[in-house]
Amino acid sequence: MKFPNFKDLILFEDNDYIVVNKPPFLASLDERTAPGEINVLRLARQYTEDAQVCHRLDKETSGALIIAKNSDAYRNASIQFEKRKVSKTYHAVVDGHVIFDDLLVDLPILNAGNKNVTIDRAEGKKAETIFNSLKYYKHYTLVECKPITGRMHQIRIHLATQKAAIVGDDMYKGKPVFLSSIKRGFKLTKGEEEQPIMKRFALHARHLVFKGLDGNDIVIEAPYPKDFATLIKLLDKFDA
Repeated sequence: MKFPNFKDLILFEDNDYIVVNKPPFLASLDERTAPGEINVLRLARQYTEDAQVCHRLDKETSGALIIAKNSDAYRNASIQFEKRKVSKTYHAVVDGHVIFDDLLVDLPILNAGNKNVTIDRAEGKKAETIFNSLKYYKHYTLVECKPITGRMHQIRIHLATQKAAIVGDDMYKGKPVFLSSIKRGFKLTKGEEEQPIMKRFALHARHLVFKGLDGNDIVIEAPYPKDFATLIKLLDKFDA
């Protein structure tokens, strides 16, 4: 898979930080399963040699990702993440018509390793997410997700517990969106197999606020990547 030039991903840069709009299917860090694979950290280190990625996004998740250019900046961001001072807002498209009005999901998550994540009230670590419905379609809902903690797969599993799995997230029973299911009279060419509108789950890290070393807020908005924007456009057109 061909990835864009690192410079083209940059949303913000100063002497201490770079914030990129991570494309889908690009890992944040080295993965054990794909040791030689290109990832955000490797691209960042070609751009500035002391780069450190301050948090991670799932490989399929797109959006705002903070990179520190020096150890002081990395420490500053790490403390903010640890103290839950970083404000993170994600957008997700979920199955069904769901009404979330500042819904707080407070369900502990157990990470049993090998990407195996479950809700476990006895052994799990505290996990909290606030959900708000942003836009309703006939068959889907655009949801704003604000994770307070930062557990693995947190938004995905918390939405699944609310019977609102993210579309295309087969790990949590989310079904992909096909144009044929929303567009009346849609016909495939004979012998052609229909592809989903998005070839991943529809989750994007949209908004991020954290403090720079000078104590001032750094506020980031990450535009939707092409696949997410296309899904929203088609839902606006055919499923409104």
